[in-house]
Amino acid sequence: MIPIPYQAASRPQLLLPLFCSRVPAGFPSPADDYLEAKLDLVELLVSDPAATFMVRVRGDSMSGAGIGTGDILIVDRSINPAHGMIVLAIVDGEFTVKRLYRRGTRVALIPENPHYQPIELHDGQELQIWGVIKSCIKQFC
Repeated sequence: MIPIPYQAASRPQLLLPLFCSRVPAGFPSPADDYLEAKLDLVELLVSDPAATFMVRVRGDSMSGAGIGTGDILIVDRSINPAHGMIVLAIVDGEFTVKRLYRRGTRVALIPENPHYQPIELHDGQELQIWGVIKSCIKQFC
């Protein structure tokens, strides 16, 4: 997993129609021709372009959070990592994506798959939080 920083001279826009219909699964009704707004995907997914980058996931340790192999995570370094957030971390030189557990002096990285054990941080181990996972992009085809 190699993070690539987002750097652009000017903020790109991608405006797509957002229909006001709420659909459980499908496309808005043809009878509902009302557009709620134009949705800018960059604005929705990127709060701070200078502090944002993306990584592609490999593995299934976060499958319970809906994150799986091939997904693209949007990582924001400007968000202060707090207890319960999903983070991109480096533990002893290895990248990992896990839920941050921080209570008192106890710090752990918790997977969202029962087949994996939490990473309990102990004295002498190095932990770096590279950023908070803001969004997950999935592709179905």
